[in-house]
Amino acid sequence: MTVVLVAIVVVAVVLVLVAASSVHILKQYERAVKFRLGRVGDGAFGPGLIVIIPLIDRISRVSLRIVTMPIQSQGIITRDNVSVDVSAVAYYKVVDAVRAVVAIENVASAIDQIAQTTLRAVVGRHTLDETLSDTEELNKSIREILDVQTEDWGVQVTLVELKDIQLPESMKRAMARQAEAEREKRAKIIAAEGEALAAGELAHAADVMMAHPLALQLRNLQTLVEIAVDKNSTVVFPAPLMSTIQELGAFLNREANAAAPLARLSTNGSNSEPANEVSRTPAVAGSATVAAGMAAAGREAR
Repeated sequence: MTVVLVAIVVVAVVLVLVAASSVHILKQYERAVKFRLGRVGDGAFGPGLIVIIPLIDRISRVSLRIVTMPIQSQGIITRDNVSVDVSAVAYYKVVDAVRAVVAIENVASAIDQIAQTTLRAVVGRHTLDETLSDTEELNKSIREILDVQTEDWGVQVTLVELKDIQLPESMKRAMARQAEAEREKRAKIIAAEGEALAAGELAHAADVMMAHPLALQLRNLQTLVEIAVDKNSTVVFPAPLMSTIQELGAFLNREANAAAPLARLSTNGSNSEPANEVSRTPAVAGSATVAAGMAAAGREAR
């Protein structure tokens, strides 16, 4: 009686173990590839509850979630012979669970290796400037190459991004000097454009003042107001130098012309005043000389 009871208990335990091993629960993002006696069954199973035959069926779980895979830094020589270290990150997901299990042994390791070689090949075909500026084009090229190569594995590469580009220190210094020179060039161009605009405005203002002389006087008065704000003890009255010289020369000419007839009358009228004639004649001659000198200075100034 005891032996029969023990046998029943053993059988019950075995049945429980068999039942437990034959029932599997798959999560929403999981699929199961079932092998029956070594052969792949009809596609992938899941999610939910699946039942297999113990010792005959075997399942392999596959996750359909997107996997983030960092691509370690690669020492690459660009097309213009510059050594750079480039690292990236790739995102992929399994779209066919059967092929991901049957076609390749380890999907993650295979994609990691092929991504490193593809990154090295693509970056090596571009110059340093293209690598730094056309990252979108590089990312697209790497993703397309990986997507084609991993299609037979039931894997889809959704995104590839260059994460970091390390440059030699000498190249960093050279690029910094280049950027500084570019900024200086732009600053000089902007300053030259400003000078050109200012010269044009000054020329326009000069034309306006030439057409309207009163505008120059108003500008002089405005300048005096600005000077008076500083509480200076010296007051400056601006006057046009050229017009002042011309007016002074004209005044001396008028004086000389007016004195000439008087000198001739005094000379012809009487010889009794030689001293007065002598004294007046040098004065008239001196006035004429000064007037001629001022007139010549005015002409040279014009």
